[in-house]
Amino acid sequence: MESASLKRVLATLFGRPDEVMLELGAGGELLVAKLRALLSLLALALPLAAGLGAQDTTRTLVGLGAAVFVNLMAQVWLALARNHRRHHWLPYATGAYDVTVTSGMLALLAVDQPAAGLNSMVVWCFYLFAIALTALRNDGRLTLFVGSLAIVQYAVLVATVLALAPHPVLSIDHGAVTLRAQGSRLLLLLMMTLLTSTIVYRMQRLIEMSGRDGLTGVPNRAWLLQRLPRMFEAARRDGRTVSIGLVDIDHFKRVYAEIGQLGGDRAIRHVAEHLRDMLGEDEHLARIGGQEFVLVLSCPIGSAWERIDRYRRTLAERPFPSERGGDPVSLAFSAGLAAFPQDGSTASALLGSADRRLQEAKRSGRNRVIARDT
Repeated sequence: MESASLKRVLATLFGRPDEVMLELGAGGELLVAKLRALLSLLALALPLAAGLGAQDTTRTLVGLGAAVFVNLMAQVWLALARNHRRHHWLPYATGAYDVTVTSGMLALLAVDQPAAGLNSMVVWCFYLFAIALTALRNDGRLTLFVGSLAIVQYAVLVATVLALAPHPVLSIDHGAVTLRAQGSRLLLLLMMTLLTSTIVYRMQRLIEMSGRDGLTGVPNRAWLLQRLPRMFEAARRDGRTVSIGLVDIDHFKRVYAEIGQLGGDRAIRHVAEHLRDMLGEDEHLARIGGQEFVLVLSCPIGSAWERIDRYRRTLAERPFPSERGGDPVSLAFSAGLAAFPQDGSTASALLGSADRRLQEAKRSGRNRVIARDT
């Protein structure tokens, strides 16, 4: 049981996030960019405050130059983050940047004073900020990437400084550098990575559960309405057609009356499994009502009609046994189809066209698929 739970956690963290999570993560990236710009602005005060009354103007100028560079880059990242979801690589680039800038600042401190580079708590804490901010992007892969990068870069920095600096490594302002203290810092980075990963996993599970139908396990209406605009955008960009099939189980109230609620729930799951079998890559099935489903197919409407009609015919060949040893129950469905962009360019327009054709299929005697207005 514990092994299965661990595998599920790892699969969630390493897998591609749900589309809703990516949508929220895009907004999180913009928020992170704004926070980075604010923190970078505040970072300007650090070298200025350190330089007041200091004799070493070189260190102050180096710190000031680094702070100016960080502020300029923060504005670049902010401008890129405003272009919603266009740059899929941006979270990884900015996460790597946050970690590398922190390592660079520590390395600059270590050149002047090795103890300052390894014992500076203020600069080192920016590793923790970089890891924690990945939680706002809702992508477990990003958290693991940034956390691992921070651990590796800091371990390399520690090993390099200890190898090159004269021993013992110490200063009046920053104290002595010890392997125990540096090991504790690496452990803290690992703990922060695990903690943030747990938060991201929890968020992913909550979003997944809110976007899934509890009875069948397929996406629900909220997930579908969030997903469709992104699919339409990709189809428009690639010059492809997306077909929508609105499916309704025929005479389902009568089925419920005959086999009861538990049997009716099993019938809904049976139809969902049957429809799910016809899905190809980047195609989806969602349950939007009691006995209503939506198929999103990556093919022209003619091909979609052939596929759905074939599954309509074969559904009767796959009756499922009723409870208490009763006769197997055969089911049928009616469906209405609509195609993007021919029948509409929005989710509401396409679902409206599909529903109009579904109603026509019902008026025509049910157990049929209609793809055109009559």
